[in-house]
Amino acid sequence: MNWEILKGDENFHIYAEIAVTILLVIAFFIVKKVLSRFIIKHSIHENEINTRTAYIIKLTNFALTLVFLTLLAIVWEVSFKGLSIYFASLFTIVGVAFFASWSILSNITAYAIIFFNFPFKIGSAISIIDGDNTVEGLVDDITFFFIKIKLPSGELVTYPNNLAIQKPIKHLAKH
Repeated sequence: MNWEILKGDENFHIYAEIAVTILLVIAFFIVKKVLSRFIIKHSIHENEINTRTAYIIKLTNFALTLVFLTLLAIVWEVSFKGLSIYFASLFTIVGVAFFASWSILSNITAYAIIFFNFPFKIGSAISIIDGDNTVEGLVDDITFFFIKIKLPSGELVTYPNNLAIQKPIKHLAKH
């Protein structure tokens, strides 16, 4: 194909943007598939295929989608000057929300750390050492925000993920 003819075409810029967009969409789906397979292989290696795997795949896909949308905005030269008031308002609201709920974000981040490090698994007998608030029992579930621990008495305790990664955790023999 003679590229010189296309460069003279006033629509060449649009053709280039469409081509890069198609490449980005293809790359997005390939990277999404590769990351999902990596997470699943990691889970299989640690014998932990369960809802935690689905949660972490969703979290990874969300982050990947944000990157993809940012790249599309760059390719299509979205003018942020016209959107500056919108973005300033949005970032102000999001900033206040994040400040007010920083523990929610830290729990999700701690969940990702727990998922990839596997310090304990569902069914593990653990003791989270927290002074007078020490919790000891079997890990019943690990969600985005909490570790659910079943006490020997049968009660269910939820312990925030962000606190769990900050405290010493002792592995116990199963009850």
